[in-house]
Amino acid sequence: MSLLRIFCPLSAVPASCEWVLFDDSAGVHPGDGALAQLPQGAAQVELVLAASQVLIARARLPATRGRRSAALLAYAAEEMLASDPDANQVSRLGQVDGDEVLAVMSRQRLQSWRAALGAVGVHVDAVYCETLMLPVQSGEWSLAWNGQEGYVRTGEFEGGATDCGDRQTPPLALQLLLEGARAHDAVPTSIALHAATPAAQPDVEAWQRNLGVGIRLAPQLDWRTAPAKPAVRIDQEREHWRPSAAALMRWRQIGWILLAALVLHSAALLVDRMRLASEQHQLRQQMEVRFRSAFPDAVAVADPVLQTRRQLAKARHAANQPDAGDFQVMLGRVVAALADVPTAQLHALSYEDGRMTLELSAPGDTLVRRVEVRLIQAGFDVQVPQAAPRAGHGTVTLTLRSP
Repeated sequence: MSLLRIFCPLSAVPASCEWVLFDDSAGVHPGDGALAQLPQGAAQVELVLAASQVLIARARLPATRGRRSAALLAYAAEEMLASDPDANQVSRLGQVDGDEVLAVMSRQRLQSWRAALGAVGVHVDAVYCETLMLPVQSGEWSLAWNGQEGYVRTGEFEGGATDCGDRQTPPLALQLLLEGARAHDAVPTSIALHAATPAAQPDVEAWQRNLGVGIRLAPQLDWRTAPAKPAVRIDQEREHWRPSAAALMRWRQIGWILLAALVLHSAALLVDRMRLASEQHQLRQQMEVRFRSAFPDAVAVADPVLQTRRQLAKARHAANQPDAGDFQVMLGRVVAALADVPTAQLHALSYEDGRMTLELSAPGDTLVRRVEVRLIQAGFDVQVPQAAPRAGHGTVTLTLRSP
């Protein structure tokens, strides 16, 4: 898998940079120049920050459940730097001796580099610090040195930049780190020294006398030659999942299948709706034709079912015969239906044009349901309110129609 590693000096304007490309054949191709000249198409892109631009420090944080929030980490860094917490991006690296190890960097400068790289089509997948790209062994520190200054890694999650030194005198920052380690009985057995060039190699014996620790010369190593997968990231953002081309092709095919199924289903629903509408129109036309053939004197047909009921009731009344919608007939059926429901107390009853309204006093939900079932069994169309009142409170109204 190809890897593009970009060295990002946060203090500089994001216009040009140094980089190295690890291709699929394990080839290493270094380069430098404008951002627009960066190699395109790398499967993984890493951003490497200078040791002097990332503060790695310990902080004692209050105990919390789950992951530490970004706000808590930012305020912890504020106590160490006395700066605006919003100005820093703070990431938790790990835990050492009960303390949290934090990496602090400039949020605005890092975002400006991300934006500049994104503008030329380079998406950053991970951010590292050159300090934590040095190899480290148990009981030993690692120091990268260019002849004047450098950076040191003192543990899995710890390290930092050093100040100036020379061939005879090691940097003061390294001496102070060793004094702090002696106070905690954690002095390393040796320091692996990675000199940038043969000319940058110091006087090992003079350094050993000043530091009181053995110096082991190690091969040259920097961010360009570090292993392809450094262990410790310093960004707390989630990795963005980027599917492979084959996965995208499979999902594209599935998407087309789902889209075709959705179109077919929508078309079937539309055809079915049109068919039902056509059948409803045909049934209405048949009812109108039958109504006009039975009652040719009707002027207009608005509701053939209701108008047919009214004409039949009128014909029955003309022949001195009762109709199912008459008051006496409906009342008799109601009385018969509620004869075995003695607890139903009738509060009021009204009748108008084939519609009877019953008001029951404080029936309760169970009794309302029982009365409804009895009236439906008696052949009535019953309209019941959505929620009947609780027993002992108010009344409930039932509207009856004879079919």
